[in-house]
Amino acid sequence: MTTATLTRADRWTRIAVVANLVGQVVIVLTGGIVRLTGSGLGCSTWPQCEPGEFTPVHHDAITFHPYIEFGNRTLTGVLGLIAVAVAIGIWRAPATRGRSTAFRVLGLVPLAGVAAQAVIGGITVLVDLHPAVVGFHFLSSMALIWGSAALYVRLREGDGAPRPVVTGPAVPLLGRVVGVLAGVVVVLGVLVTGSGPHSGDEEVGYRFAFDPTLVSRIHAGAVWAFIAALVALLVLLARARPADGVTPADLARARRSGLVLLAVTLAQGLIGYVQYFTGLPEVLVALHLVGAALLVTATTTAILALRVRPSLTEPATPAPAAVTGVTS
Repeated sequence: MTTATLTRADRWTRIAVVANLVGQVVIVLTGGIVRLTGSGLGCSTWPQCEPGEFTPVHHDAITFHPYIEFGNRTLTGVLGLIAVAVAIGIWRAPATRGRSTAFRVLGLVPLAGVAAQAVIGGITVLVDLHPAVVGFHFLSSMALIWGSAALYVRLREGDGAPRPVVTGPAVPLLGRVVGVLAGVVVVLGVLVTGSGPHSGDEEVGYRFAFDPTLVSRIHAGAVWAFIAALVALLVLLARARPADGVTPADLARARRSGLVLLAVTLAQGLIGYVQYFTGLPEVLVALHLVGAALLVTATTTAILALRVRPSLTEPATPAPAAVTGVTS
């Protein structure tokens, strides 16, 4: 179905999918603001903010912390409504109703993820912001962003069998290496944060018993390994020709997605080094959190761009030239 023939329900579904992905990135920022302002226990309990009250209770001694924490919880509710719209659209809109079961199940990931995140967020309050639970909360957000980005890509594809954009095993293998290293980078980033000064509350200061300098260096090493694998992937893509049934536009999209990922990675690395050498100022830490969310988004998009999925009825497109694969 072309864009011109999309129904209003289909268009709203696409808007909801994009809004969900953007919202998942934004809530990483608001969660970071909660932590960086020491507002992690601004609401003393969960699911209520205070015993007997779901919203902050104003009194003369109240600080801004309850409002920041409650604002983040409210955004979770907004994301829940968007996730409901995504699920309804994926399962009921004309353009997606007949799609594969796997694709439609993917449309339920945002709703299930937001519900799980609300529970995990509540547990972090009940255990007084233990760094392991806080870290798991962040990693869950990264997993939800991964699923949301994958849903965005899959919405624009068909349900046919995936075809690699180039011949040979090297590009798919490097794509998997890049994906694994991205996960390693994110997990090590959680350990770095859990060993640093920003516990999320001005009085509760639980931290991992790691040397922050050592963990930071290990994290930086993983980032450089990630960049090396990504550059190798980009070199192969630059020298490649489209595989059989793949158009030059598909290969160009893979190259472009890889370059976007490289740009995001370099920007994220620059922020990381600057924040490390300037004593972890809150603004840069917040930007680094957003950068992590964008890194996961760009990694997901770049890896999925290494293959194409036509519609089930779409005929194979002949290769533009007799020679395919990586040129010498």
